[in-house]
Amino acid sequence: MRKTWNLNQGWKFSKEDDEGAILAAYPNENCESVDLPHTWNAIDGANGFEYFKGACWYRKEFTVPSREQGNTIFIEFHGSNSITDVYVNAIHIGHHRGGYSIFRFDITDVVKFGQTNVLAVKVDNTVYDDVYPQMADFTFFGGIYRDVNLVIANPVHFDLLDYGSQGIYIVQEDVTNEQAALSIKAKIKNDRDEEKKVRLWVDLLDHRGESVAYTAQEVVLAAGETKEVAIPAVINNPMLWNGRKNAYLYQAKVSLTSFNDTIDEVSIPFGVRYFRVDPEQGFFLNGEHLPLHGVSRHQDRKDMGWAITKREHQEDMELIKEIGATSIRLAHYQHDQYFYDLCDQEGMVIWAEIPFISVMSKTELEGINAKQQMIELIRQNFNHPSIMLWGVQNEIQIGGDRPEVRRLVKELHELTKREDPTRLTTMANVSFVEMDDEYNYITDTIGYNHYFGWYGGKAEDFEGWLDRYHKKNPNVNLGISEYGVEGILQYHSNEPKVKDYTEEYHALLHEKVWNIFAKRPYLWGTYVWNMFDFGANIRNEGGVKGRNNKGLVTYDRKIKKDAFYLYKANWSDRKFVHIAGKRFVDRPDSDINVKLYSNCDEVILHVNGVEIAAKSGDNHIFMFENIRLQDGLNEIKAVAKADGEIYQDVARWSKIAEPNLSYVAPESKGGVVSNWFKVPEDAHDDIEVEELEITADVYSTRDTIGALMANEQSNAVLKKFMGDLSENPMFDMLKSLKIDMLASLSDELSDKFLYRLNKELIQIKK
Repeated sequence: MRKTWNLNQGWKFSKEDDEGAILAAYPNENCESVDLPHTWNAIDGANGFEYFKGACWYRKEFTVPSREQGNTIFIEFHGSNSITDVYVNAIHIGHHRGGYSIFRFDITDVVKFGQTNVLAVKVDNTVYDDVYPQMADFTFFGGIYRDVNLVIANPVHFDLLDYGSQGIYIVQEDVTNEQAALSIKAKIKNDRDEEKKVRLWVDLLDHRGESVAYTAQEVVLAAGETKEVAIPAVINNPMLWNGRKNAYLYQAKVSLTSFNDTIDEVSIPFGVRYFRVDPEQGFFLNGEHLPLHGVSRHQDRKDMGWAITKREHQEDMELIKEIGATSIRLAHYQHDQYFYDLCDQEGMVIWAEIPFISVMSKTELEGINAKQQMIELIRQNFNHPSIMLWGVQNEIQIGGDRPEVRRLVKELHELTKREDPTRLTTMANVSFVEMDDEYNYITDTIGYNHYFGWYGGKAEDFEGWLDRYHKKNPNVNLGISEYGVEGILQYHSNEPKVKDYTEEYHALLHEKVWNIFAKRPYLWGTYVWNMFDFGANIRNEGGVKGRNNKGLVTYDRKIKKDAFYLYKANWSDRKFVHIAGKRFVDRPDSDINVKLYSNCDEVILHVNGVEIAAKSGDNHIFMFENIRLQDGLNEIKAVAKADGEIYQDVARWSKIAEPNLSYVAPESKGGVVSNWFKVPEDAHDDIEVEELEITADVYSTRDTIGALMANEQSNAVLKKFMGDLSENPMFDMLKSLKIDMLASLSDELSDKFLYRLNKELIQIKK
């Protein structure tokens, strides 16, 4: 019978790449004592560009009792970033490329039973050209940051080397309200040197533990054989997994018996459901329309990086539940199995994806690692009912319009449909992908990452873009996979505007954008970027290094920004009232507007103990205008009644004589362009823009940055206008981009700037 022993405690860690760590005699006194999960980038990974990347070593001693001889022994890693080499007793037993999935190695032949064994693990978070991600707007935290287990199994067992899966797949062949027709596929491995006959049992249990379907089949396995067996099963009048309304889970008890012994057994929670997407009406679950009010999630946490525990996963889920979300995009990689379990239990509809993001390898053109990670993602998570969409790429077009990229995206879609024809495929296009580009027609659904109102344009631009897209592509299932704005709690303004980093503009943009989305039922899903602030080493904005601050909740999960309550008011039935701008304490104006978010029908405002007015909300926003503040401290109280209960919130603001200058960001610029390089101060001077003739035989902003830098003359022009880009942390990604494309992402590269740059570039012949 299978046993799983957790090995998280009592490791030795060395931040040196010393191959001697594989030896039993290695001096542990030179190592740091750590427990798992662990990362060496917990602090430096979210505090600026420079963070440690390289190979480090972990060591642990373990013992397997002599009584386990004759069994098969596996070492199991749930997440180790990103390239891992495993040694047992100085013997190399496995190599894994990729930082987010489960992987196992059979260590039976190298284990010393009844004696001390030395496990040595080399982990390297250096970016290699054949492992994904190549580059992305988040930190690649190094370390063994999830659980490590020792798994002891009978020589005849469900296949544990099937891409890290359970070896068991509950396939939902046909599900309706009346019947769930299933196929339970099991991969069974015989490690014995002789033929073995076993019986495969499948018992499907309801939430009370009572059997609703029961079947068995005899299986004969030759020596060393792995055999796949499929057993049909039917649940009549099933209780459907129905999202947040009723996340009903059955239990599949799948076992192998030999005579009177159960030699292997796995219990798998699962839910049965059916779903579809309509290009006019959006997402449907079990025949009913379900608006996918989505948030995106990165897994890291302040001062912990990716080395988080069940407690942090649970806290994230509680915050996502509180806001009233119905869907989560788990970006941009495979997340912990425990969090997928929480999604199953809480009824979240999940978009799960691989880290094929931003840039494709320049040398490995078959996409071997991307395909490996896609298979791992699907097989390891096949039985989670919450997952309904597999994501094949995110903004991969940033790396340039290369035919091999387009081919690989198509192949990933085809691979995904072969692996799992029961779910939908999707992907997230970068904003500059044209509406009629073939990228829009590869996957079952499509998402766009748009940042109108931050990197370029204004929030209201969503309205026109969405309607134009839908008119042009009426049969495409369109969603918004990312949208948002930086919001830093230090900064405040009575007149919020784009790129001021204030909490007020952060909330205002979300107000405007959500109002646009809510009126367009053809959107199959929309996903706020992001639910939480997260580590992004390449960033340095608003006085904050190493972070993306677009979250609705701070990196440490201590503070919910005002925009959090905007969505809670629109998405959640849990009654509340919230006064916006509570952190805007020092107020220089005598008369101010007081904004509240609430899902109650009416809110009453009190100022310094006096009832001022009662108002009804517009889209759950309550605005009280021209509220007079007295000198010194003021107490503002909002009160609402609903269902016989009273809800209230209090803000305390000081009327001061002069503005608090700490509320103003040290920079008024923001976004991808200013974050990557400096645009000259005179770039937008009032000059007359004339039409330039740009031919194919001269350099221009239509060429990639890499092509411009390869020529001495054009590189000199580029340095004049944009500095030495070779010193930029984003250089590997920038060199694949065209300046015209960058201009489409941001207003900072104005027509005047492009004119001045092109006027000099077109003088240089190719």
